[in-house]
Amino acid sequence: MRILAIESSCDETSAAVVCDGRHILSNIVSSQVDIHALYGGVVPELAARQHLEAGPLVVEQALQQAGVCLSDIEAVAVTQGPGLVGALLVGLSLAKGIAWGAGLPLVGVHHIEGHILAPLLERDLAFPFLALAVSGGHTHLYRVEGFGQYHLLGQTLDDAAGEAFDKVAKMCGLAYPGGALIDRLAAQGDGCRFALPRPMLQHEGFDFSFSGIKTAVLTLLKKQPELALPPHLANLAASFQEAVVEVLSKKTFAAARQQRLERIVIAGGVACNSGLRQRCLALAQQQGVEVVFPSPALCGDNAAMLAVAAEARLQGGAAGYRSFDARPVWPLEQVTSRSSGTP
Repeated sequence: MRILAIESSCDETSAAVVCDGRHILSNIVSSQVDIHALYGGVVPELAARQHLEAGPLVVEQALQQAGVCLSDIEAVAVTQGPGLVGALLVGLSLAKGIAWGAGLPLVGVHHIEGHILAPLLERDLAFPFLALAVSGGHTHLYRVEGFGQYHLLGQTLDDAAGEAFDKVAKMCGLAYPGGALIDRLAAQGDGCRFALPRPMLQHEGFDFSFSGIKTAVLTLLKKQPELALPPHLANLAASFQEAVVEVLSKKTFAAARQQRLERIVIAGGVACNSGLRQRCLALAQQQGVEVVFPSPALCGDNAAMLAVAAEARLQGGAAGYRSFDARPVWPLEQVTSRSSGTP
């Protein structure tokens, strides 16, 4: 089955062609970073307008790169939510138009579901497993029993981890998006130089909080503005990253032990962070569990990751619908193995 997938939940417009939910024939991503960098963050109205312009172009590029025509496509997948409502509506409208015009089934996919199933595009992965979805908008822990079987174990109570990275970078005068810049600076610094808090690390349960770490950095900068300048900045970045990585890794591995799971998937934009990857791989070796990261190209928002769940639902007998609404707020645990929408 060849699936055309479309992603537009935030500030990347992406289209992909995936065969049998596993083999990527193309995966085009059009970034809006340069536009939103002028404002220090994503401007929802601008994001929607850019999706409107880029959407048809990335679909055409995805078909061309895959070497197929629309007549070769057997289904369409699209991000139904969560995300920015205007951005979601643009992608959803494009996908509906293609599906209606070509007489194809349409499957709405949950954005986080796409992320945590992305490793299946590169390797086999047995269920059940623990999934940490960590990005600019999400920090959630799930027990994944199978397609459409997601059980929430914990989530951030305030900022997402990626959001905290970007906000701290902005405090330090770094360009948007700042998460990758913090990561590069951290590699040059001393993560023990500044004692930053580890919120909720000693609490029972698997919820997260990152606003306290962010506030601690702000307090330091107010007292010592020179910390935002070399050579101190690398130490501050390393100390901040060390705090976030410690919380993420310890909570994740504690959840895996409690759930008696031997496989952990870490996905989403922050899964590219080198400190998080190194720490989790080391812990995995120590504790005898398997940790799986998607390749960096599949950690960020992309359309190919949607095809995994879409193909599984269609092969499982779920109908493809062409009439359903965008869901800017959509708990993953409400997703089932069936398609959402109305015939």
